[in-house]
Amino acid sequence: KLFPAINISFPDIIKEQNRELRGTQRAITRDRAALEKQEKQLELEIKKMAKTGNKEACKVLAKQLVQLRKQKNRTYAVSSKVTSMSTQTKVMNSQMKMAGAMSTTAKTMQAVNKKMDPQKTLQTMQNFQKENMKMEMTEEMINDTLDDIFDASDEEEESQDIVNQVLDEIGIEISGKMAKAPSAARGLPSASTSKAATISDEEIERQLKALGVD
Repeated sequence: KLFPAINISFPDIIKEQNRELRGTQRAITRDRAALEKQEKQLELEIKKMAKTGNKEACKVLAKQLVQLRKQKNRTYAVSSKVTSMSTQTKVMNSQMKMAGAMSTTAKTMQAVNKKMDPQKTLQTMQNFQKENMKMEMTEEMINDTLDDIFDASDEEEESQDIVNQVLDEIGIEISGKMAKAPSAARGLPSASTSKAATISDEEIERQLKALGVD
C-alpha cells in the first residue's frame, strides 16, 4: 500500500478519481444540453422582438445569447480537459502496474542471484562438458568396436556367399558333364581293369625318349 496513513492503495485512488471524472463529464454534458435549450429559446425571443420592432429588447436578449454561447463553449473546453485527465489517470495506472511488475521482477532476480553462485555454476558447466566429452568418447569407442565385429562378420558371410555361388556354378557345370558321361556300368572300367591299364614310369620314360625328349 502506497498510502498507509489513509489505508488506500494507488489503484483504489485511480478508480475513485475515474469515477469522479465520469460524474463530472456527465454533469457538464447535462449543463451543455440545458444551455443549448436556453440558446434556442433566446433565439426565438429575439426573432419575436424583432418582428414587433422592439430594438432595446433585442439588444438585451442578444447580449444574453452571446454570454450563453460563451458559456457553452467553455463546457466544451472543460469537457476536453476532463477527458484529458481521465486519459492521464489511465496512463498513470498503467505505469504503476508496470512499475509494480518491474519491482516484483527485480526482487525475483535478487533472490535468484543470492542463491546462485557464479563459481559453482561455472564449475558445474565445466564438469558437465567434461563428462559429456567422456561419454561421447566412450560411445565412439563402443561404436567402432561394434563396427569392427559386424564388418568382420559381414565379410565372412560375404566370402562364404561367393564360395557357395562359385560351387553352385561348378556343380551345375559338373552336373551337365556328368549327365553326358557314360555310366559306370557302361563305360567305366572295373577296379581290376583300371589297375592293369596303369602306365608304369619306365613306359613313360620310353615314350618320352621316342619323342626326343630327354
